[in-house]
Amino acid sequence: MKPNLFRSAAASLAAAFLLAACATVGRDHEAPKLELPAQFASAPALVQGGMVEARWWERLDDPTLAALVQRALAGNLELRSAFARLEQARALRGVAASDRLPSVDARASYEHREESETTPIGAFIPRTDIHSLGVDAAWEPDLWGRVRRAIEAADGQLAASESDVRAVAVTLAAEVASAYIELNSAQRRLEIARANVALQERTLELVSSRVESGLVGPRDAAQASATVASTRSRLPMLQAAARLASNRLAVLLGLPPGELESELASMRGLPRIPSQLVVGVPADLLRRRPDIVAAERRYAAEVARIGVAEAELYPRLVLSGVVGLASNGPEDLLDSDSGLFGIGPSLRWNLFDRNRARGRAEAQEQAAEIARLAWEQSVLGALEETENALSSFAHEQDRRAALELAAEHARRTVELAQAQYREGLTDFQAVVDSQRIVAGLEDDLASSEAAIAAHLIALYKALGGGFDTLEDVRVASTSR
Repeated sequence: MKPNLFRSAAASLAAAFLLAACATVGRDHEAPKLELPAQFASAPALVQGGMVEARWWERLDDPTLAALVQRALAGNLELRSAFARLEQARALRGVAASDRLPSVDARASYEHREESETTPIGAFIPRTDIHSLGVDAAWEPDLWGRVRRAIEAADGQLAASESDVRAVAVTLAAEVASAYIELNSAQRRLEIARANVALQERTLELVSSRVESGLVGPRDAAQASATVASTRSRLPMLQAAARLASNRLAVLLGLPPGELESELASMRGLPRIPSQLVVGVPADLLRRRPDIVAAERRYAAEVARIGVAEAELYPRLVLSGVVGLASNGPEDLLDSDSGLFGIGPSLRWNLFDRNRARGRAEAQEQAAEIARLAWEQSVLGALEETENALSSFAHEQDRRAALELAAEHARRTVELAQAQYREGLTDFQAVVDSQRIVAGLEDDLASSEAAIAAHLIALYKALGGGFDTLEDVRVASTSR
């Protein structure tokens, strides 16, 4: 009867654990949702449907920029760090998955022991020598889904790291393009300032000759000299701006500052602005922006960790066993009588530590909520960034058109003022004022043209353009 009772109890226990093995504590991840507008409010004139171009820098008709982006993808240290973090996450995922398998340890030991002869054991066996070889194994059945949830969390973290690589690559391409635009803008403005200095120096020569002839007083010469000095004072600032942009480009490419100065010393002009842009719709940002994808995957990982924490509230079963050889002397170790074998289950349940385990589970619930809010914030930030870039891009084009018209009229005003001054029809102040206005407008126009290109780059970055998949980044970063 007793064997039957034992078998019945064992079967009941096995059935209970089998049912528990089908249970997974915690909650399953559900993709978060957020109400988004149907289209971007700031882009009525742009194409809102369709796919945003991936390698947008190749569409700007600037081989130098395309080459710089390619070199940055191959040499940038931050991108290499992102790849290293990805491999770290992949290794940690393997660690989590290994908990499904039994742990097996091989061991070999020797022990010499001398007992006290005043004890019952020591009186008969005063000393012993034990040699042993064996294998220990242990396996914990995933009764409550703790390991499954841990693997889910590792999967989420791995997917987030993959998106982080794309995010770094997208940002890197945009930063290279922005620094390249800043460099070309500084070079262009430097050229304009030098041309204005040359124009004003010719005016100074004219005034000086009229002073020597007694046609005008020395005040006109002083005003002309002050105008030349004022315009020339802009040159060091623009030279510094060009140097800073060149240094930034070098570091983005993984090079020491100054390494590209001679290579990029001559002005190449700004990239071409496409006549038509495809911006998609706000809902596209959820799948295309790598930072949003990474935030959603981190939220999924935190939700999975809730199950890991809750599993600590339930008992854990470990099946362990040992097989090996043991003897008093090495010569008997391989005898058939030296074999040993053991197997048995052990159960652990933190009955008196449940408050701590429950507190960890509740804290993990809040960690998941924090991650969800971080995802929502990343979505709103992406919408803001995109709308701002669209608005800035559109309004800066209107500003450039106005500046072009103003600069055209200002140049004509300079010509008229100079002609009237030669004929004695106006004083020199009119010439000084008109030259100062045209110098400022031409500088503003060059800055506006650079700003349009910069806003375009910011728009591509905000839309998540650059790389659709991790493999795209990997291929680009390994090709030269």
